[in-house]
Formats: sequence, structure tokens, C-alpha cells
Amino acid sequence: MTNLRNKVQLIGNLGLAPEVKEFEGGKKMVRLSIATNDSYRNLKGELIKETQWHNVVAWGKAAKIAEDYLEKGAEVCISGKLTTRSYEDSEGNKKYISEIVMQDLLMLGSKN
Repeated sequence: MTNLRNKVQLIGNLGLAPEVKEFEGGKKMVRLSIATNDSYRNLKGELIKETQWHNVVAWGKAAKIAEDYLEKGAEVCISGKLTTRSYEDSEGNKKYISEIVMQDLLMLGSKN
């Protein structure tokens, strides 16, 4: 059961092309923005559609695969862990951001 702790799985579409950053020593990081869609009927019977956006970060082999094969609009299934980090903005205010650190990637949809 320890493998189920802090586990996130999402199926969605990339909102933008992967953003690649390369660090000293050749280490790469890729940022992805994934949209997931959900729908339900409200009390009036109207169909309500909602889109949630998720920040995803990939390192190592997962980053290389994302860089080489993913593009805007691609349907993917990712799994990873949820993390929260903080930083200071240009005005010195402390900001917090939650993101998913991708561990596994499955490319869905048709091959272009």
C-alpha cells in the first residue's frame, strides 16, 4: 500500500507545447500544462462542463520523452506525485505553487 501514498493520475490534453529548460551538466526539466475535462448536470438538468488545469514537471527520461514526442493538444495519461513549493516574486512576496512531478507517461490518441 505504500505505493499509493501521494499518487496522482491524470488523463488530459496539453494546453501548450512542452517548455524545456536545460541546466548545467545537461540535466533537463520539462513543464507541461494539462487540461482535464469533467461534466455533470445541475439541479435544473443543464449540462455543465468544467476544465481544470494542472501544472506538471518532468525530469530525466520522462523529460526527454516529453520534449521529443509531445506537442500542444496531445492526449496523455500521466502519473506522479503532488508537490508544493514556494518562491519569492519580483516584489518580495512569498508565493506557493502546487505541481505534479511526473513519473510515468502514456501517450494516447492517434499517431500523427
